[in-house]
Amino acid sequence: MTAVTGERRRPGRGHWRGRLRRALLATLVSAAVVLPLSAATRPQIPAPAPAALPAHLTPAALATAYEANRENAAEAARMAAAGGDRSRAAADRVLASPSRHLLRFDGRGAGQVTEVFGDLPHATRIAVLVPGSDTTLDTYTRLHAAAASLYRRVTREAPAGVRTAVVAWLGYRAPATISAAVLTPGRAGQAAPHLREFIRELRGLTAPGPASVALLCHSYGTVVCARAAPALTGLGVTDIALVGSPGTGAGSAAALHTSARVWAARGAADWIAEVPHVRADLFGWTVGFGTDPVSPSFGARVFAAGTGGHSDYFTPGSASLANLARIVLGETTEVTRA
Repeated sequence: MTAVTGERRRPGRGHWRGRLRRALLATLVSAAVVLPLSAATRPQIPAPAPAALPAHLTPAALATAYEANRENAAEAARMAAAGGDRSRAAADRVLASPSRHLLRFDGRGAGQVTEVFGDLPHATRIAVLVPGSDTTLDTYTRLHAAAASLYRRVTREAPAGVRTAVVAWLGYRAPATISAAVLTPGRAGQAAPHLREFIRELRGLTAPGPASVALLCHSYGTVVCARAAPALTGLGVTDIALVGSPGTGAGSAAALHTSARVWAARGAADWIAEVPHVRADLFGWTVGFGTDPVSPSFGARVFAAGTGGHSDYFTPGSASLANLARIVLGETTEVTRA
């Protein structure tokens, strides 16, 4: 029996958690309804159609593809400048540099680009970076910097006989952080088949045999990777790392239905920790992404990411970069756990 006192019994911890959960869910609902009305639409940016390339690239055709895409980026820069968009013109000109290895390029709209770091045909281990929200051609320098940082690290630490390459894959229309799309899996569902086809394409671009592939997925990109994961079995993907994830839409690593090892990490200063890990069907929309990938209930291999914030996972010298490099190189026993 409960002792009777003259004081009103204080609500328990479960009560406050329930109220917080409902409040956070209400925030998601409000955002899903309000943001489509408030998000600004950028005028269409003039750009040429993508370069005409063979449907199935081969290692021998890579140099030609790189050159064709650089020329396309240069033309996109000229068109953007003529249209008065100096920011996009500058971004396109950088991508048109002779030193860039663009496997794909599309300057239309928000833009898409797939860039290679290293000797892809002879790589035995490949990392594919899948970015999150707010990644466009205008902001692509951040993804480029992350991929370059990882490439330097894995190249420096690769054991004898291991040849590495890194690919920055902006192969989908990433949602804006301030938008309703970032709260739902819609864009991820559209992106997943394209990611699968790209991973399949990689198998034909490495010689003499297929390389091992690690998918390194950031922020909303973790939702993309989760959607693609079941279809990647048999395509050489050995590891899937989820960093700075808002949730994946799956309740557990096992629910990803992948043969790859599933890793997860979050930096101590990453604001994504404050995102509510709820998932609900509202007005025909699925809002939120559910279970936190770094929680014990998800069942991923949680590794140390240090003190960094949401954009710091590939910062040179960071604990997260060191562990991501170990995952790419297959040195899984050396990964430091959180």
